[in-house]
Amino acid sequence: MSSPRTASAPPRGRPGRHAALGVLSLVGACVLVVASAAAVPAAGAEGTPGGRCPGSALPHVPGAAHQQADCLDELTTAGTVASGHTDPADFAGLTPEGLPTPSGVPGIQIDGYFPDTSTTNANHGWNHDAQFVIRLPDHWNGGLVVSGTPANREQYANDRAISDWVLSRGYAFAATDKGNTGPAFYRDGRGPGGAIAEWNERVTQLTRAARGVVTQRYHRPPVRTLATGLSNGGYLVRWQLENHPELYDGGVDWEGTLWRSDGPNPLTFLPPALRAYPVYAAGGAGAEDARKAMRKAGYPAGSEFLWPYHHQVYWDLTQRIYREEADPDFDGAAEAGTPYCAPGTPGCDADYDYATRPPAVHRAVERIALTGRIGKPLITLHGTLDALLPISKDSDVYARMVRRAGRGALLRYYRIEDGTHVDSLVDAYPDKLRPIVPCHRSAFVALEQWLTGKGRPPADHTVQRPADADPATLLTRCPLD
Repeated sequence: MSSPRTASAPPRGRPGRHAALGVLSLVGACVLVVASAAAVPAAGAEGTPGGRCPGSALPHVPGAAHQQADCLDELTTAGTVASGHTDPADFAGLTPEGLPTPSGVPGIQIDGYFPDTSTTNANHGWNHDAQFVIRLPDHWNGGLVVSGTPANREQYANDRAISDWVLSRGYAFAATDKGNTGPAFYRDGRGPGGAIAEWNERVTQLTRAARGVVTQRYHRPPVRTLATGLSNGGYLVRWQLENHPELYDGGVDWEGTLWRSDGPNPLTFLPPALRAYPVYAAGGAGAEDARKAMRKAGYPAGSEFLWPYHHQVYWDLTQRIYREEADPDFDGAAEAGTPYCAPGTPGCDADYDYATRPPAVHRAVERIALTGRIGKPLITLHGTLDALLPISKDSDVYARMVRRAGRGALLRYYRIEDGTHVDSLVDAYPDKLRPIVPCHRSAFVALEQWLTGKGRPPADHTVQRPADADPATLLTRCPLD
């Protein structure tokens, strides 16, 4: 999920279609590396703080087509916003406004891109996808963070939610734009499902490259590699631990998107919302039946106050652009359907029925599907009031998949009471919602302890919202036990 952001791209691989797009939707992922070693000074960190680093001091990013580096007095957003080494539009609307910003982390930032043919990412004026950022703190604790992004955002999207915090703890950090960005991301890729399949490839690519950069910079490899990410980012964590467990020691999945070829997936629970919500919102005789239809589709009881916002911002666009990625033939020559069409309109996504679509559509989803066969420890978090990726159709299901695959000993699953998909909504509803970002940090610490043998995380449970907690406390504390 994300706040609205527009982007455009020339058609690539799907000519003859016309776009009818607005805001940007759905979510992204991260990858980390954790270390138990004590912080050590950076080796060979010559250069003027805040200025261009001398070439002799710079590590080479393996496989990069372009890179540039700066020695900065501050790697967190406390400095990078002013210095131009991040883009606040990338992370706008993802975290509560009052989330504290750490500071005091000097080091090297490397920006660049890997070879790619798509051009949706305009950061730095490069108009080139597969962009990345790597941050190397002067005082390193032995760990690395590699991340893909939530939604269809660019490489700085995790700077407030994840990068600032892990950098302040001494980790190196790297992030990728996943190889395509914006609401027309589906124009990339070779065939249906190809654009999302590239996300997985780009996270794997960046993980390998960032490990090489860290080894060059500090003269030893990272102690541990972990994966973490939000929404689409959480999906990437799950996929990486299933498909490349050799690269990681564990991960934290922050309400990752669930893709299954036989459902549930976003294409099975979004169309019922597009059909039922307008009837519910109109009131009258059909409203109660419409509410029941929403509940049956997975939208949790008590989340009704979030439905107007999600109808306006997320459900319609998310359905259309992800359906276009998996099933471009549904709406014929149109591209990503008709916004807010009424049921019965030809090619209307409100009428979409994934179960009856041709086998080729299910094969496209199979390209990106999850299995539950994780190979390293995973902690999953999901808000009970998530109104975009309903918990009963997403992480509840994924936890069962992991257990059915015989990997239950590697999973801890925490349902966060009153958490929702986008933490910034807590600012609008402080009496009804709680932020998940501090729970993510608690889970990250718990994973560290799990991997270092200092204690196993608590058993799966719902993390209750403290009845007497004030909003400021909820921004910084989330005990998992």
